[in-house]
Amino acid sequence: MIDEILKYNREFVEREGYKAYATSKYPDKRIAIVTCMDTRLVELLPAALGIRNGDVKMIKNAGGTITNPFDSTMRSLLVAVYELGVNEIMVIGHTGCGVQGMNAAEMLHLMRERGIDEEHISLMRHCGIDLDSWLHGFDDGEKAVTETVDLIRNHPLMARDVRVAGYIMDSTTGLLSRV
Repeated sequence: MIDEILKYNREFVEREGYKAYATSKYPDKRIAIVTCMDTRLVELLPAALGIRNGDVKMIKNAGGTITNPFDSTMRSLLVAVYELGVNEIMVIGHTGCGVQGMNAAEMLHLMRERGIDEEHISLMRHCGIDLDSWLHGFDDGEKAVTETVDLIRNHPLMARDVRVAGYIMDSTTGLLSRV
C-alpha cells in the first residue's frame, strides 16, 4: 500500500495538484482543533465545520484528548498560540470513539501476541511508565473532553486570553454538541 501511495504522490506533484492547497503556516481562522485520529473524521470534520486547507491547526491523536500536561499535543497547542497566532481552541471528541472503553490489559495482550517481549514491557514499567494508565482509554467521551478542556485552560503556560471549548461530534452526521 505504501508503494501505491508513493506512486500517487509523484503523479500528484508532476501534475501540480499541490497548487490548489497553497497557504501559509499561519491558520487563517486563528483556531486550533484537537480531535481524534478516527478515519470517519478525516473528511467529515472539515466538511461539517466549513474549514478548508489553511484555516486551522488540526492536532489529532487517539481519542482527541490530552493525557499529560507535557505531552506532544499540549506542546503543539503552545506552539500554535505563541508562534502561529491561535487565539481559540476547540476540543472535539466524537461518538463511537475506539478509545472509549479501551482496556490496557487487552492492549498489552495484543502486543505480546505481536511479538513484544515481556522484557520490553517490564523495562517500560521499571523506567516509571505506568502502562496500565498510559494505555487505558476513557469511559465517558464527554467527561474526557471536559477534562482536556480544563487541562488546557488551566495549564500554567497557556495564555489566559485563549478561548477553549469542548464538543462531541456525531460520527455519522457531523453535528456538534457543546459539552
